[in-house]
Amino acid sequence: MASVSTAQERLVYLTELTGLRLEGPNGDRIGRVRDAALAPREHPRRVSRFLFGDSRTRFQVRFDQVASITSDCIVLSDDNFAPYHSDDFHLLLAHDLLDQQIVDVNGRKVVRVNDVSLRVEHANNRDELWLQEVGVGLRGAFRRLTEGLLPRGAIRALQERIPENRIPWEYCNIVEPDPQRRLKLLISHDRLSLLHPADLADIVEELGPAEREALFETFGTEFAAQALEEVDQKIQVSILNSLDRDRAADILEEMAPDSAADLLNALDDQRSEDILEEMEDEPAADVGELLEYDEDTAGGMMTNYFLSLPQDATVLDAIDGMRREDYLVKTLTHVFLVDDDERLTASVPVGRLLIADPNQPLKPLAFRETARVDVASDGSRVIEIFDKYNCYSLPVVDELGVLLGVITADDVIAVLKDR
Repeated sequence: MASVSTAQERLVYLTELTGLRLEGPNGDRIGRVRDAALAPREHPRRVSRFLFGDSRTRFQVRFDQVASITSDCIVLSDDNFAPYHSDDFHLLLAHDLLDQQIVDVNGRKVVRVNDVSLRVEHANNRDELWLQEVGVGLRGAFRRLTEGLLPRGAIRALQERIPENRIPWEYCNIVEPDPQRRLKLLISHDRLSLLHPADLADIVEELGPAEREALFETFGTEFAAQALEEVDQKIQVSILNSLDRDRAADILEEMAPDSAADLLNALDDQRSEDILEEMEDEPAADVGELLEYDEDTAGGMMTNYFLSLPQDATVLDAIDGMRREDYLVKTLTHVFLVDDDERLTASVPVGRLLIADPNQPLKPLAFRETARVDVASDGSRVIEIFDKYNCYSLPVVDELGVLLGVITADDVIAVLKDR
């Protein structure tokens, strides 16, 4: 019985592994493989246990009891084996991976596992199986449908006509809802945190409620806030309702006040009040101020995060202000000038600061006339002004002209999208 030798033959699919014969050192038949277990704490890729037996009683052989792996069987170096008991430290390839949804971090999408590719590695005078890729396309489905119906050589020959769709194991992210099991399997979502929040939002929206909640429980607070802002509001509400209120409050504190206010408005009143009470005083005050306005008004659309300076300020004052309020940089398009009574007098595009002398007064750099909108104006009026003046941001004032907030272009896009 010849061992597999070529590069292609050194790949073993999980569909082939399950059902493979187990033989003792003297050729005695022990059973057939039913599943294989990965123990991430021992090794992130190497199969740690081979399971055999029936549905009621299962036994295991360790990886270091394997002498060779051939196309027909696994030959053991000894025939000592022990019962296998469910172990949260083990990832069972057939039970825990096949047909499960996992995150393809490289492709930025959720996929369903149809098969698993394992590579035969010869080390320490024995053969080992190392997890290499997961199959998520038709080829893996074809292998599963035909396994046991056709000879394995024929299956491999026929599958070459089907396009392969597979993901290297290092780009697979398992979403495990159970916090204790996540720890035991050493599951990390570090790779997900490298994605753009908008891409992560697409992934989150494809997952089920338990999986979504699991992700948000493990993300850092700032990243969770960025991702939550990008998710559909119905899913935002579902996620926020699933979290402890102190965790929910921490996330909302990291969100822009207008986004946090919109989300709190979507919750039931008691839940909203509970979370607001858990927030720190300053962000709670910013959010609470916005909650006073109806959603479909300029006040309900605005954020109270903006940069305003006295009307006699200089370019250097503006630069210093941006350094102090660096959280504004992502959305900052204008610096607003106000008089002693906080009434809006002018707005200066940030781009003009880059080519001006640091000691240059800001007021000469301002637009000749600053578009603005009354806080009580409805959403249609806001959109009309944005369109008329080609605004990137629109200051919101009260009846006395006092600057209260700013509506940004992404706020308007969100309204138009909802309509």
